[in-house]
Amino acid sequence: MAIKEIKTLSAFYKSISANIPEGIDKAVGHFNVFRIDEFIAGVRARKGVMPYNRRNYYKISLINGRNHVEYADKVIEIENCALLFGTPRIPYHYVPQDDNQKGYFCIFTDTYFSSAKNGIVLDELPIYKPGGYPVFQLTNEEYEEIAAIFRKMVKELASDYAYKYDLLRNYLMELIHYGQKLQPAAALVTSHNAADRVTSLFIELLERQFPIETLYQQPELRTASDYADRLSVHVNYLNKALKESTGKTTTQIISQRVLQEAKILLRHSNWNISQIAWCLGFEEVAHFSNFFRKHTGLSPNAFREELDKV
Repeated sequence: MAIKEIKTLSAFYKSISANIPEGIDKAVGHFNVFRIDEFIAGVRARKGVMPYNRRNYYKISLINGRNHVEYADKVIEIENCALLFGTPRIPYHYVPQDDNQKGYFCIFTDTYFSSAKNGIVLDELPIYKPGGYPVFQLTNEEYEEIAAIFRKMVKELASDYAYKYDLLRNYLMELIHYGQKLQPAAALVTSHNAADRVTSLFIELLERQFPIETLYQQPELRTASDYADRLSVHVNYLNKALKESTGKTTTQIISQRVLQEAKILLRHSNWNISQIAWCLGFEEVAHFSNFFRKHTGLSPNAFREELDKV
């Protein structure tokens, strides 16, 4: 495996030495909420760490304290309060930088969310849109507003109310809407013109090529023509539509996503440069090295050496 193997809900509960909730794998889905200070205390007592990996569940974390957050290929320093939306698509974790940690996090599956039969698909919501970085620094006032939602979750989860999971789903949706309001306005605009529809389909198709998780995996689609053929449009039309919607060409967007995956693999795998190059669709290591240097100013090896210094 490149990145540590995908963490399941069962593995999560085992890692915190907690009993695995009954029926965790049933189709109805799963939801739970935790206090961060209690969770971190338990992790430290077991001399463990919170690993950077992909999970098969969603997570929303309200963090209060100094933290070093890694999300996809980005590193973000949190000085006080933050809200993080984690998805099974993207590896992430955060490392506390002091002992004064507060907040909450909840975990849930897409089947729990969709069991409401509300017609909402998690990955189609703006907060989970591919290519975004849903880590938001918060003011103290914003932190308290969101903490109040989590406190209601904790109270309700402990109740005997017969419909508590329906109510908890509403609180979950409230958190998602709060996060979406923190995003730039442009990220929330929904348009139905042809260019935006083609762009949406292209981004979805691009994200299906990733993540790269084994040495035998390569992106099926690599070039602008590959994507145009799959979308049944002329490559010039695809390029025009993307330029209109994003300001970037097809090749630029593909390159950005390949670069993101390259950084993830260089940072969190023990694969050599040749293996990474092949898995990303480069026939020659030199081509990959030139590509990486062009976009970062560093060779892949130099990038890894810089990471080791951090």
